[in-house]
Amino acid sequence: MTSLEKSKKVVPKKHLGQHFLKENSIAERIVNLLSLHKGYDKVLEIGAGMGVLTQFLLQSDKYETFVVEIDKESVSYLQKNLNLDEKHLISADFLSYDIRQLFDSQFAIIGNLPYNISSPIFFKILENRNQVAEVVCMIQKEVADRIASKHGNKTYGILSVLLQAFYDIRYAFTVHEGSFTPPPKVKSAVITLKRNQRENLGCDERLFFQVVKAGFNQRRKTLRNSLKVLDLPIEFNTNEFLDKRAEQLSVEDFISLTRQIEQVRK
Repeated sequence: MTSLEKSKKVVPKKHLGQHFLKENSIAERIVNLLSLHKGYDKVLEIGAGMGVLTQFLLQSDKYETFVVEIDKESVSYLQKNLNLDEKHLISADFLSYDIRQLFDSQFAIIGNLPYNISSPIFFKILENRNQVAEVVCMIQKEVADRIASKHGNKTYGILSVLLQAFYDIRYAFTVHEGSFTPPPKVKSAVITLKRNQRENLGCDERLFFQVVKAGFNQRRKTLRNSLKVLDLPIEFNTNEFLDKRAEQLSVEDFISLTRQIEQVRK
């Protein structure tokens, strides 16, 4: 047992409207998942709350810790109890904050992400993927299953394809409801994302996103039907992918499909 585990536990305030992790052992396990390859030594924690992850991040001399927190009461708590200064504690909404003004090189992201905005957070990570080299986060288990899912599974979806195109994803472990205050009605899970070597898709990226989103927006239908919104040329009707559903296509399949659509549109 670490000295932090022996010390008085941080007790979150329920009225903040979030589910706070209360077990130090799980918090330490999450922080230890950070690999931090050579080339970056800064970590940004999203939504620190009462600092259960932050306290372990600050114990390490391997990286410099920054926190972005929207709740004013939590900001005040972190300033007083963890001695975070204005440089390292940003009182802002991560979704609207320009992280480029904080970092000009690669960094890692960690956090217990709020269930209701986890998807927008991942889309912002995608937008900044050349800077975000690694992510360790706890999210709703259902979302974690979806992101880590491989093609051919019912849980495979838009985020699965878009994130897996640029990140190697691992489902680390499940966290049960009793580990939080107040307890959520669902299980949570911790996943890791590590930037892969793909610099570009080799196709029109905007079109790739459109194809993926259109395919899964009507996931029970074949791509022949779901991609009608893209107004594909008649000669594309014989394409072999069109008789499949979106969940049957791998990331590489979606890239190939996008390239073929580009070709017939020329």
